[in-house]
Amino acid sequence: MRKGRLEGRSIWSVERAHVRFLVVCLVLLSLPGHDLTPRSYSTVQNQQPGKHESGNQEFQSVGRGIEHLRIIRGHKSESEVTGPWVINVLRVDLKQVDCRIAHALDEGVGLETTSSIASRYGASAAVNAGFFRTTGTYRGESSGVLVLEGKLISEPIEGRAVFGLIKSLGGAEIIFGHLKFSGYVESVRGRRLATNGLNRPRAADELIVYTPEFHRTTLTTPDGVEAIVQRTRIIRIRDGEGSSAIPPDGFVISACGSAREWVLANLRVSSVVRLSSKLAPVESEMTNTWKRASFIVGGGPQLIKEGTVSIPFEDEKIAAKFVSDRHPRTAIARLRDGRMLVATVDGRQPGVSAGMSLPELADLLLEFGGSDGINLDGGGSTTMVVNGRVVNNPSDLTGERPVSDAILMLPRSLQQKGKVH
Repeated sequence: MRKGRLEGRSIWSVERAHVRFLVVCLVLLSLPGHDLTPRSYSTVQNQQPGKHESGNQEFQSVGRGIEHLRIIRGHKSESEVTGPWVINVLRVDLKQVDCRIAHALDEGVGLETTSSIASRYGASAAVNAGFFRTTGTYRGESSGVLVLEGKLISEPIEGRAVFGLIKSLGGAEIIFGHLKFSGYVESVRGRRLATNGLNRPRAADELIVYTPEFHRTTLTTPDGVEAIVQRTRIIRIRDGEGSSAIPPDGFVISACGSAREWVLANLRVSSVVRLSSKLAPVESEMTNTWKRASFIVGGGPQLIKEGTVSIPFEDEKIAAKFVSDRHPRTAIARLRDGRMLVATVDGRQPGVSAGMSLPELADLLLEFGGSDGINLDGGGSTTMVVNGRVVNNPSDLTGERPVSDAILMLPRSLQQKGKVH
């Protein structure tokens, strides 16, 4: 019977119904903020910050020059494509805030939570920074470049993206790029051997230099030779002993295999030795700019460049799965007006926060006005601290993970005072 009644309607009635339906669709499409296409997070850069339905969309001042925003997006479903995502964002005016990088325990090895590092320095806000060795004697040693107050602590992984701070009386400037390392040890007779790295474990046939910023000793095994240098003069050579004390006004040359043979053949106690260690940008036009950076930390890969998504993970020798899988993430970017943007996304918490792929993270940085930016260490390391409180939810079951270093945002009044005890 229903079928008969439908067929008995006039053609004009059916056409009027079609017209009404089309009008309604056109009206909905013309309304601001409406999109009838399925939406994944990767399209969110087309929306304005603060225009989403969930969470508090207004940045809140948490200290002079520092604004914080916490938002929850998406919804729980059988697929992570819909989220949800718990996101924390800091917007920092570098003219009003003293920004710096600090290593755990103020040494080249060792681990400390981001909140503890922030507390020691009296930071208003902080976020975890670079990748690091997680186990063994050298746990906490940076896996990538680290420069603190102009001193090179760890060499870069060549081609991997890095973040730098150029400080001045008027504030700071943040820069991004890719760095490479070169160095050598030169004997009194002018014979040179290339340095393989700084303040890290020796590999076969390597020459590694240990500086006072690393630790009290080299922590090395006895299968090598170590020349102890005070100022520029060798004061002792220890062969087959390991873990030499590092002079506060010098360094230790540590070598094994073929590099050990070179040290024994060319270096002598009481002789002068020359050490050279240099960083140079892959982007050669940035050479003079990077020379001015007093703080540098490695990350990777690059996420955005000049206002567009740019993730050269193959050039940076990063696995495609690391890029495409969703994980907790930490990222840093420069806004078009020169301010700094720091973002964390919680993850590995089904139904609470799914984490993001790196393309999704890049879109997030663009949405908030990012021009250039890179990925930092994530996973269980992802931590943001605001005024002494961890504002995100780290993914480790044990809570906040100890890390190797952190980016700190301090009141300008503390910038000449150093650590707060």
